[in-house]
Amino acid sequence: MQLSLVIPLLNEEESLKELHDWIVRVMIDHSYSYEILFIDDGSTDNSWKIIESLREINPNVKALRFSKNFGKSQALNAGFKKVKGDVIITMDADLQDAPDEIPALYNKITSGNFDLVSGWKKKRYDSKFKKNLPSKLFNWAARKTSGIQLNDFNCGLKAYDKKVIKTIDVQGEMHRYIPVLAKNAGFTNIGEQVVKHQARKYGYTKFGMERFINGFLDLLTIWFVSKFGKRPMHLFGLLGTLMFIIGFFSAFYIGTSKLFNVFYFNTPSPLVTDSPWFYISLGTMILGTQLFLAGFIGELFLRSKKNNPNYQISKEI
Repeated sequence: MQLSLVIPLLNEEESLKELHDWIVRVMIDHSYSYEILFIDDGSTDNSWKIIESLREINPNVKALRFSKNFGKSQALNAGFKKVKGDVIITMDADLQDAPDEIPALYNKITSGNFDLVSGWKKKRYDSKFKKNLPSKLFNWAARKTSGIQLNDFNCGLKAYDKKVIKTIDVQGEMHRYIPVLAKNAGFTNIGEQVVKHQARKYGYTKFGMERFINGFLDLLTIWFVSKFGKRPMHLFGLLGTLMFIIGFFSAFYIGTSKLFNVFYFNTPSPLVTDSPWFYISLGTMILGTQLFLAGFIGELFLRSKKNNPNYQISKEI
């Protein structure tokens, strides 16, 4: 099979039929063998019924239905485990991603030997202050942190070589950083393709301003995981050891200074516990010990944890 289309959705009943028909036209025009996998992320409207009706007229339609809203990352992760195509393309179900872009993305993977090609919505029809400006700041931070020179990390329209999506594990809210996950897994040939962004035709956006706040927090998480996720002791153990050593020698200096003044100069000296530096040194040693233990516990956890899916599929077509 040449192409698998993975389409996560939440309450998009108005656009599903139109999106399906548009995709089918593109597939027929280019003679692709394909499958369309819809992942219903806990919709409360008629989205699932529409998907079932589409399946009746098109055997290439497949679908998963979550028992509740688990999030886009979980939807993509479940979809990646099911698809069988040589090239996988993800897109949103709200018609803001144009299926006409599929052939160019497909050719860039197959002919350009790219592992991953991310869409770049260079001209956007979103609110300038609510989405465009925060998105530019978010993408700038992501470029600086990850070292991947993409202009639009959060674009839902992406193409992947099959081996990429069968290797990476998308959890939490990490769908924004799939290129970073791919890079960390050794897939460094990452490209970008300018794609057309269309104004939303039906419904309303499911993401608010909080996604940018969460996005920056996730960026810090993925930076930490990529650097120290396999060896937390390298960070916590190092910081803990340094803090303990600094605190220990500071306390040692305070104690020896008192003894030196008393026995060598024979001068009265205040109690060690009267000095604020004693408590700073003691606190530093305690924090150092706690950081070291955090690294040690993290190492034990990594060696004992099992990766269980954090979503529940209630129906499958």
